[in-house]
Amino acid sequence: MFAKAFRVKSNTAVKGSDRRKLRADVAATFPTLSAEQLSKVVPNKEELNVIKLYTHKGDAVTVYANSRNPALFEVEKTLYPTVYTLWAHPDLLPAFTTWPPVLHKLVGGADLMLPGVVVPSAGLPQIDPGTLCAITLVGNRAPVAVGVSTMSTVEMLAAGMKGKGFTVLHTYMDQLWSFGDKTCLPTILSLEGEPGTEHAEEEEQDDKSEEGKVSENSLPVDSSLPTDIGNMSLNETMEGAEVGGNEEPSEDGAAESVEEGNLDDPQVLEDSRSPQEQMDALLHQCFFHSLKCKVKKSELPLLTSTFLRNYMFSCCPKGQQIDIKKSSYKKFSKFLQLMQQQKILQVKELSKGVESIVDVDWRHVSIRSFVVPEIASSESPAQDSKGADGEQLYHPPEIIPLYGVSSKMAPLFQESGYKKGSTLSSSEVRSAVINYVKINELVEETNKNFVKVDPILCDCLLNKSEQNEISKLKWDDLLSRVCDKKMKKKKSWFLYAAFPYPKEAQSGLQSPSLSSPHNRHPVRCLDQLQPFHQVTFAGHEPIVRKGNIDPIDITIAQRSSNKKVTIIKNLELYGLDPQAVANILQQKVQASATVTTLPGTKDRAQVQIQGNQINHLAKLLLEDYQIHRKYIQGLEKAPKTGRKK
Repeated sequence: MFAKAFRVKSNTAVKGSDRRKLRADVAATFPTLSAEQLSKVVPNKEELNVIKLYTHKGDAVTVYANSRNPALFEVEKTLYPTVYTLWAHPDLLPAFTTWPPVLHKLVGGADLMLPGVVVPSAGLPQIDPGTLCAITLVGNRAPVAVGVSTMSTVEMLAAGMKGKGFTVLHTYMDQLWSFGDKTCLPTILSLEGEPGTEHAEEEEQDDKSEEGKVSENSLPVDSSLPTDIGNMSLNETMEGAEVGGNEEPSEDGAAESVEEGNLDDPQVLEDSRSPQEQMDALLHQCFFHSLKCKVKKSELPLLTSTFLRNYMFSCCPKGQQIDIKKSSYKKFSKFLQLMQQQKILQVKELSKGVESIVDVDWRHVSIRSFVVPEIASSESPAQDSKGADGEQLYHPPEIIPLYGVSSKMAPLFQESGYKKGSTLSSSEVRSAVINYVKINELVEETNKNFVKVDPILCDCLLNKSEQNEISKLKWDDLLSRVCDKKMKKKKSWFLYAAFPYPKEAQSGLQSPSLSSPHNRHPVRCLDQLQPFHQVTFAGHEPIVRKGNIDPIDITIAQRSSNKKVTIIKNLELYGLDPQAVANILQQKVQASATVTTLPGTKDRAQVQIQGNQINHLAKLLLEDYQIHRKYIQGLEKAPKTGRKK
C-alpha cells in the first residue's frame, strides 16, 4: 500500500475529544493492550497528529503520528499498527516468520506467499481468515511488516503451505516508515521456550558435534534454515546481497513475483543503497544509455523535455520508473547542468523558457565507457519505441471524418455499391454522387453546369416545398445539398479540397471560378448521411465511432475562497492516460492534481489541477503530444503572460 510515494492532504493536531475516541477505538481493536501500553500508543498530553493522505493508487488513508512517528493508520474504518508501534509491542499481533531476503520483495509491494513462511517445530499460530498479523524475520522478533491473512492456519497446512498467505499492507523501509524518523530495525531476541530455542536445544542433544552447537553469540535457529543462512549474524542476514548464494529458502519463492526465488537478482543487490542513491544511479544509467544508443546527431537540437520523456524513459528497466524528485538533483535542469559542467553535452535556451540540447560529445570517456545493461541490449528493436514500464510511447491518432448512409439516402448510393449503414469518406461521397449523375445521364447537354433532378434526387435532396418548383440544380448546389445544413457555420474550415467541381462542370461554357470563395463548399457531417469518425492509433486497427469526435475540453472552474482549477476532459478519446497527464502536469507546475470519474460516465475520467494551467497544458498537448489545435477546446481561456505593472 505504501510501496510508492503518497500525497498528503492535511496534517493537523488531534483534538481532545478525538483523542479520547481514538483511545477507545484502539482499546477495542487491540484488547491485549494494558492501560499503560495504551497511553503510550495514544498519549494523553504528548503531541499527536492526524494526517490524511492518498496512496499512489488513490486510496484514502488516515495516519495517526505520535512524536512524529506514524503509530497507527486507518483504512476503511479499520485501525492497523505501524512497525514503529509493533517494535514497542512485539506481541500485539500473531507473528509469522519469513526469510530475510524476502523483506526486499515485501518492501517492493509483493504479498507474502506461504512457501516463504517458516514453520517452527511448535507449529504456526492459530488464526482465522482476515486476521491482522505481524511478519518477522528468522532470529528477530521485531516485526518487519503488517498483513492480513487470506486463509486460516488449518487451510494453510491443508494447502501444503502453497499459495498466497498474507496481503501485506505496510512494511519496514516503505514510504510510511520513511515518513517517520526512519529508525532502523531493532533486534529483539527470541524468548526462552519459544519454538526456535527449543528446536536448537533438541538439535544440540541429538547431534553432539561442535557443528551442531549454538555459540553464545549466535541466535537460535530453526532446523529448516539452510546451513549458510543459519550461521549468519542478524546484521548479515539483513543484507539481501549476502543471502542465498548457494541455496534458496523455497522452491516456489516467498512473494508473488515469478523470479523472486533468484536471490542473486541485481535489483535485490542494489536495495542496500538508500532510495535517493538508487534513483541517482538509475538517472545516470538511463542518461548514458539514451545518449549511447538512442539519440542521433541529426536530431539535435533536442528539447530537454522530449529527451527525458521519449529517450530516457524508454531506457528505464522494466519495473522501475524515473522520478527526478526522489533523486538528489530534484530538478532535471540541475542534472543537465552537472552534465554540462562535465562537458558531456551543451544546453541552450533557444526560445524563452525552453531549453534544448544543442550538442553532445559522443567521444567523452563517460559515454564511451558506459556498458549497456544486458537486459536492455537483449531486447528486440521493437521495444525501442516503448517507454517506462514497457508502455508504448504516445503517437497522436489519425482522425478521419466518415459519413454513414441513411435509409433515405440509400437509393442515391446504391448504384455505387453502398447500402444502408455503409460508412464513406468525403471523397467517396463525392465520387458516388458524380457516379450516380453519370450513370443516369443527368448532366444537361446545353449547359454542363446543371444537373437534372430525377425522382431519386428529388426525394433525397429537395424539401417538399421545392419538389414542384426545381427541375435542375447546379453542381455546386447539388453537392451542397448533400451537406448538413446545420453544420455550415461549424465546419467552414474544411473547404473545397474534398468536394472539387467535377470535370463536367469545369468544361461548361459558364463554369464557375474555382478560386472564388463563394464557390467553395465545405464538406460537413451530412444531414441525410449520418456523421461518423475513424480514429487510428499507432500499431492498432482503426476504430470507427458514430458522431463527431469530441475535442479535448479544457475549462476553468471557481472553487471556494475564489480559487481557480483547470479541468480537462476527453483525454481517453485521443489515447491519453488521464493519470499520466495529471502526473506530468503536477511535476511541471508543482500544483495538486487529481483524477476523478467524469460525471455521467463509467469509463471516462477528468483531470483537475489547481490554478489556471492552460498555458502549460497547451504546451503539453500541442508540442509534446502533437495534437492538432482544432481538437482542443478552451485554449483561449489561458491567462495573459504580460508583466504586471
